[in-house]
Amino acid sequence: MPCILNIETSTDVCSVAVSQNGACIFNREDYSGPNHSVRLGVFIDEALAYIDSRDIPLEAVAVSCGPGSYTGLRIGVSMAKGICYGRGVKLIAVPTLELLAVPVLLYNDLEDDTLLCPMLDARRMEVYAGIYDRALREVRPVQADIVDGDTYREYLDKNKICFFGNGACKCIETINHPNATLIKDIKPLAANMFPLADKRMAEGRFEDVAYFVPFYLKDFVAKTPKKLL
Repeated sequence: MPCILNIETSTDVCSVAVSQNGACIFNREDYSGPNHSVRLGVFIDEALAYIDSRDIPLEAVAVSCGPGSYTGLRIGVSMAKGICYGRGVKLIAVPTLELLAVPVLLYNDLEDDTLLCPMLDARRMEVYAGIYDRALREVRPVQADIVDGDTYREYLDKNKICFFGNGACKCIETINHPNATLIKDIKPLAANMFPLADKRMAEGRFEDVAYFVPFYLKDFVAKTPKKLL
């Protein structure tokens, strides 16, 4: 399998990892942020020095592409593009909400029909969320939600749903449904990117380095419940 440099800067956490042969071989994480402008360059220098010292050929850079923090995504994508240009390697975009689902799928015993709802915090009761099945097929597109008791009811009435990510804790009591489960402490991390990055590499799903832009939170319009209009 290829050697991929993975970059994640969509939230306050800054992380960089190197994956090869389906495993993470280098990892750095900083939780003191938002501190990406200070820490990301250092982590990438360390990662590149690690693979160069072992004569491992870098084949691609994978970067979390949002939704997420405007500043964080801009820093991460700009750095990823620079490496791709400088080293002549491919660029891979990994959706942040799919990345959040990786540790949930790997480390939790879920029933076959359980749906996944990763959430990124916005403001007040607003989150950016998508709904996926266990194969990470999109059940409902990513969008901005202003959460009330009915926001996900049409899905919860039919399936169990696991809610997670930094927007889930503030919403779970409002959602208040017997099929709703909260999984705490799930963060988007570069060390979890390699299953998604490897899949896109194998499928040849690369981005145009010159024109690629991430999926900023500002690109979404909140789906406001009718009773709030």
